[in-house]
This record gives sequence, C-alpha cells and structure tokens, in this order.
Amino acid sequence: MKFNATTRDIKGTSASRRLRRAGRVPAIVYGGNAEPLSIELDHNEIFHAVRKEEFHASILDMQLDGKSAGTVLLRAVQWHPYKPQVLHVDFQRVNKSDRITTKVPLHFVNVEQSPAVKLSAAVVTHATTEIEISCLPGNLPQAIEVDLSSLEAGAVLHASDLKLPEGVSLVAHGDANPVIANAQVKGGAAAEGGSEEASAE
Repeated sequence: MKFNATTRDIKGTSASRRLRRAGRVPAIVYGGNAEPLSIELDHNEIFHAVRKEEFHASILDMQLDGKSAGTVLLRAVQWHPYKPQVLHVDFQRVNKSDRITTKVPLHFVNVEQSPAVKLSAAVVTHATTEIEISCLPGNLPQAIEVDLSSLEAGAVLHASDLKLPEGVSLVAHGDANPVIANAQVKGGAAAEGGSEEASAE
C-alpha cells in the first residue's frame, strides 16, 4: 500500500495548527539509521486510509515529494477527542532484513459450522480481536485467520492453538498463552472438560 507525503520544514504547535486548518496533517517518520523526519499528509487521504484495517498491518510505501522514500509501518494515530479528524500520525522505518514487532487483527471464521454452535447452541466469545507478532517485513500478514469449525462447547482456544503463517511468531507478555476465544453453553453451563478453564478466564 502507498501513501503520499510532503516534507515539513516548519515545526511546532502553531505550525501544526496552521497545517490542520489548511486540511493537512503533521506526521513523523522515525527509526532505522536516519534522523526523525517531519512530514505532512493530506487529511482526506490519510483519514480514509487509517480507517482501513489493512493500512494498520501492512508495509507501506511512502511517496515523499513525489518520489518513493522507502517503506514504513504505521505506529500511532492521534484523533481529535470528538471530531472525525486525524491530528497526528507516527510511522516507523522498516528494513527488509530486520524483524518487526506489531499487532495484527484476528479474523474469526466458520463459527456457525462448529460443534459448539450447531450441536450445543453455545455462545462463542472473542477474548481479543488482535495479537502481537514478530516477523520479517516480507512475512507480515494483514490478518491471522482463526478457524473455529472444530470448536467444541466449553472449549477454550488459546494463542498457542493459532496456525501462524511461515516466519511469524507470537510475542509473549505477562500471559504467555492468552485466551483467544471460548464457547460457553447458554445458561452458564459449559461442556465437560472446559468449564473450569473457561470460568477462570
């Protein structure tokens, strides 16, 4: 995916306010072996881009002043507290030979075909909708698919149960194996073998 940017020479709070009034968005590019670079973006273009899920989990080709200026990863978006307005954007430079750590969305599929739903009318809940991974830029998936077709009533799906693309590994934090989804039978009664674990989570 590509986005367009312009070099930003004037910095500071007042300059940023003037940019926003003119329909522009201040942004910064950092990381790698170069100094941080101040840039500006067209608000309408970046507003629609950051609302796309894939823009947050893709290696982006930055077009700076009309020329390709390398690849970056979206790191942060600052929004106005109540207006649909992007205030600031952070990008990180990406080197194809260096591993990156980022969060990617989870796409849950085939839940209606699972024994939990078909046979037990269980309610499947998603404990999280994204997960942090580490990989080389060329292996970065836009999303990780979570196939729930074999999920049993009362079962708990953990991060270790995910089928990760080649070259992709999970990043563990406090809980090395967090819950991704679980299937609870209506009325609060979980199927045998999964009730205690589901209740604990």
